[in-house]
Amino acid sequence: MANFFLDNKDLQYHLTHPLMRKIVELKERNFADKDTYDYAPQNFEDAMDSYRRVMEITGEVCGDVIAVNAESVDHEGPKVVNDHVVYAEGTSKNLKAITDAGLGGLTLPRKYEGLNFPLLCFVMANEMVARADAGFENIWGLQDCAETLNEFASEEIKQKFLPLVSRGATCAMDLTEPDAGSDLGAVMLKATWSEEKQTWLLNGVKRFITNGDGDVSLVLARTEEGTTDARGLSMLVYDKRDGGVKVRRIENKLGIKGSPTCELVFSNAPAQLVGDRKMGLIKYVMSLMNAARLGIGAQSTGLCEAAYREALKYAHEREQFGKPIIQFAAVSEILSNMKAKLQGARAMLYETTRFVEIYKQYTHISHERSLESEERAEMKFYNKLADGFTPLLKLFSSEYCNQLAYDAIQIHGGSGFMKDYPVERLYRDARITNIYEGTSQLQVVAAINHVTKGTYLEQIKRYEAGEYRDDLADVCSKLVAMREQFEQAIERVSTMDKEFAGYKDFHARRLVEMAGHIILTWLLVRQATEVDDYLNSARIYSKMAEANVKAAAEYIANSEGSDVALFKAVEAEI
Repeated sequence: MANFFLDNKDLQYHLTHPLMRKIVELKERNFADKDTYDYAPQNFEDAMDSYRRVMEITGEVCGDVIAVNAESVDHEGPKVVNDHVVYAEGTSKNLKAITDAGLGGLTLPRKYEGLNFPLLCFVMANEMVARADAGFENIWGLQDCAETLNEFASEEIKQKFLPLVSRGATCAMDLTEPDAGSDLGAVMLKATWSEEKQTWLLNGVKRFITNGDGDVSLVLARTEEGTTDARGLSMLVYDKRDGGVKVRRIENKLGIKGSPTCELVFSNAPAQLVGDRKMGLIKYVMSLMNAARLGIGAQSTGLCEAAYREALKYAHEREQFGKPIIQFAAVSEILSNMKAKLQGARAMLYETTRFVEIYKQYTHISHERSLESEERAEMKFYNKLADGFTPLLKLFSSEYCNQLAYDAIQIHGGSGFMKDYPVERLYRDARITNIYEGTSQLQVVAAINHVTKGTYLEQIKRYEAGEYRDDLADVCSKLVAMREQFEQAIERVSTMDKEFAGYKDFHARRLVEMAGHIILTWLLVRQATEVDDYLNSARIYSKMAEANVKAAAEYIANSEGSDVALFKAVEAEI
């Protein structure tokens, strides 16, 4: 069967990025564990060899087990038995295979039985799992909840819960409620301190909880009596073995059907406080959500890969008018665009992951010792990039995921509409990616400040300052012109917004997408400079980017303040 790492040169390229040396040095703290744990690396080369071997194991499990079970899991799905989730048979087999392979606690410190791998390896594993079955990625990928515990919880809590995750315990983040979806400040599930039991007791209802019956759950709850806003919320951790939570039902979803999305009822469920009271939403959920959005970026990219491969395979096999349909220009153009978007999304995924990784490692180091001034400056630099790139990644990867799934069905024609081919499942699975963990519209809200504050523009100029292959000089020149259009658009929007309220919000998506298209193209140009395989994608994506940036720039240039009122008029129609 296929190995989802070995058959993907793109993943192998990103595993060997030059920043990996810095990432490994930060993660391994000068290889301090080498004398304590026999599986700890001795040096950089030893660490990279370990990463590659585990990625190969992950790729094998994905190709030989998870992908094989995907169709049966989609058909069977999970169910509720005696108030708890029972996974589909294939899901249980997947969990056993991935646990037997030692893929739990991938990023957790070795003292908690983890592998202490960089975040990049975890994201890469998530992408491969999602390519095999996006629904199962939702179950396995939630182990990143343990990273929030590792960063913010007490040592007592870490000692209790983190080894469980390393041994294969599943996780969940219980945030949303029937009346609190994106508006998490409205969460009302109550946490009350019990003097008698010396623990917090949770009471209330949570809804739309992915893998809601997980072994370890992070729960956003209201600990402060009489409050109704975010300042009354805290984060707690719940152990399923302690009881007190029932699964009322599993939602009947369009896609990712193997992943149980639950409505939960808490009845005096015991839980422990994570970090400080009142900081649940303000600090800890923000950390959780940023990690989750990185996870959706990986899931979306994995789905892009699956859709592209299915479409390419079918286009080679399907014959019409005496030749394979891939030989028709209309089909080959779709496939070429799909590949460029796939490789662009993946470039953004791992660029963002590297930024997050470096920032997070400095954060962990700051808990162990005081950072040097140069280290503090570097942490601040990468923190800014991580905050800016995360919503951009979520926006572009999830939108492209939907586009590629759509195109894959189009290439299959009528056959793609049938359940005989996996593309219809991919299409259904893809649809949620630009909705959950913050819709595309909310990603724009998060990203627009990085447009106006210059985060994207500064980074674009850093890319411009690089050295690139001579035969892409024309593309580089076009990118400079696009950047100038972007600057002019920002200037116009900023000026008009002072006179017309809502003007910036009205054009926010156009500005954010302009930034994303320019950045994605630079990333592909950089990769094409290093590896010839990316040359076609860099050129193809640059044409798409140029057209999109030009269209957005012209729209903004010709937009008057009164235009905002035209679109607000729809609010009065009902």
